[in-house]
Amino acid sequence: MAYDLKITGGTIVDGRKTPRFVGDVGIKDGKVVALGNAPEEAVRTIDATGRVVAPGFVDIHTHYDAQIVWDNLVSCSPWHGVTTVVMGNCGFSVAPTRPMHRDLIMRTLENVEGMSVSALRAGLGAEWPFETFPEYLDVIEQRGCAVNVAALMGHTALRMYVMGEDSVEREATAEEIAAQKDLLREALEAGALGFATSKANTHVGYDGKPVPSRVADIEEIYAIAAALGEVPNAVMQATVGRGLSHKEFAHIAEMTGKSVSWTALLSGQPRQDYREELRKAAEIQARGLKVFPQVAVQPVQFEMNWKAPFIYEALSCFKPVSAADLDGRKALYADPDWRDSFKEKAGKGGIIYDRWARTTVSWYPADTSFEGRNVQELADHLGKDPVDVMMDMALDAELDMRITQDVINYDPDDIQALLSDPNTVIGLSDAGAHASQLCDAKYSTEFLSTFVRGREAFTLEEGVHMLTQRPAEVFGITDRGTLEVGKPADVVVFDSAEVGHLGKRRVYDLPGGADRIISDAKGINAVVVNGTVIRHEGTDQVAPGGTLPGALLRNGHA
Repeated sequence: MAYDLKITGGTIVDGRKTPRFVGDVGIKDGKVVALGNAPEEAVRTIDATGRVVAPGFVDIHTHYDAQIVWDNLVSCSPWHGVTTVVMGNCGFSVAPTRPMHRDLIMRTLENVEGMSVSALRAGLGAEWPFETFPEYLDVIEQRGCAVNVAALMGHTALRMYVMGEDSVEREATAEEIAAQKDLLREALEAGALGFATSKANTHVGYDGKPVPSRVADIEEIYAIAAALGEVPNAVMQATVGRGLSHKEFAHIAEMTGKSVSWTALLSGQPRQDYREELRKAAEIQARGLKVFPQVAVQPVQFEMNWKAPFIYEALSCFKPVSAADLDGRKALYADPDWRDSFKEKAGKGGIIYDRWARTTVSWYPADTSFEGRNVQELADHLGKDPVDVMMDMALDAELDMRITQDVINYDPDDIQALLSDPNTVIGLSDAGAHASQLCDAKYSTEFLSTFVRGREAFTLEEGVHMLTQRPAEVFGITDRGTLEVGKPADVVVFDSAEVGHLGKRRVYDLPGGADRIISDAKGINAVVVNGTVIRHEGTDQVAPGGTLPGALLRNGHA
């Protein structure tokens, strides 16, 4: 047979913003060998008549670093047409990690990325199959993955590897900084895509301590990032925070000559106008510097319980909460003085008081009649401050209740303005993180259904480009993101009139039976990675124990 796979009769949108056309795609040995006209026979044929045939989507902001070790199908990203993922964002890789620090890294991930520590322990095992970053890359490559994978080295793991528990307490010495730079250089030579760090005050680690990267001064970050300039292809990802913003990103881009992509430029942030942030980003790019803010396509919506109050952990009054055990948290929630300190920010007149109007009680086994109630409306009905309502309900339920809150980025008009800016890039799916709190792995189908089809803010060609070639180029992924003859055959076939998702549902399929939220896609007909069909009509076509087609993208390419 001339082709291993042929996709026939589809509307081809190649990712480059060129006009769509109807034709066939011929695939052989994992590559596209015919585009438009594919007259030869094939071992397998998929009829795409009336459907869109596009490059597989490129998700530049995931946290599958731990999950990929036990789930090399990296569900549920491929369900939504994603064929390439970038891990290690915000500095939270799992390598390098010394055996003595494994539990600290897992407890950090539990706090900052909402990952169940029991699931992490069960999934990663007592003896991790890697310690260094090059070893980690080798393990990923040997075990295989359903999709293509690129990995950033995380500053938090790197700093702890060099400094131990001092990494959350003090600045690094010159020798420790040099050691970190050497390890990053080693990782880049082994195939790391780049370096990631964070100064976000929401990133609180074990025992309520800041994650290691937050303790680093800017000179440490500059010194380590300088290694990016010593290799042909690399990228830096950073999460904005005090002392790490536009000016610092511009300096790193100028110093290294490499792209810097930062998270996250969102609307609805207290004391911040996203339009001013866009203006600053435009000024930097006008200087010829490659600094790209990442924007999200959907509200930042969390479902949380008061045992793990991630939404509020950046508030100073939650520092003792983060450090306390379950009984200690209950005691704080009952303390009138502590409640008063919480009310200063979130009670009537507080800077984030408006959030309660975007909050619902999503699970309350103590009295299910409260489920679905809006918290602000409930508080108004009871004549109480929402803080008191929430704390009383949490204590009545032994903290075993959940709320769902649109924290920020909740206005679709503002989201559209952010997406339309030529200097931004779609990111922040956070796939693999906050597993029990959200599922934004559906970002691609959300974008296509809401902003391409529903609001008609972008043409189909523009929308596909924004999910494929644009993020690949920003992150230096050189062989993905377009449908072209000679390129790897990463393809998604979807129905533009139906593509979307079916909301969210909670399942208990993590190691040890831990829970997570997942989202099912609709209108995604087929997903192809390197010429192999991995999903067809909503069903996996590959198995975790079998041969998987995804490639490890060392330095951004297979």
